[in-house]
Amino acid sequence: MTCLVIDDSKFARLMLTTLLEEYSPHSKIIQATNGLEAIQMVKEEKPDLIFIDLTMPTMDGYEAIPKLLKLYPNTHIAVITADIQEKAQQKVIELGAKMHIEKPINGKKIENILKIFENL
Repeated sequence: MTCLVIDDSKFARLMLTTLLEEYSPHSKIIQATNGLEAIQMVKEEKPDLIFIDLTMPTMDGYEAIPKLLKLYPNTHIAVITADIQEKAQQKVIELGAKMHIEKPINGKKIENILKIFENL
């Protein structure tokens, strides 16, 4: 499985990639710092699973989600963000994300996410 982690925070990317390495040790993990970088990576890597933040410079998650899905509709997107407003949750699901998870991410959350995506 190939996972793409998109977040402008180096610390957030490190946390998530560390958890993915632990809970999905055979996965290939790639990273992007914004939606624009992610679009290029999706063209090249065709990830099975994308973890994306909403608030980023250059291209935020709201703008990137539909573009990523248009390029590669077979991928699954999980939004991981500090924005827990119901409006934000509804919007990302309408844009095509499969789930909205509140930061900070931890082992239990990543384990549950991976189990859900294995069954899709």
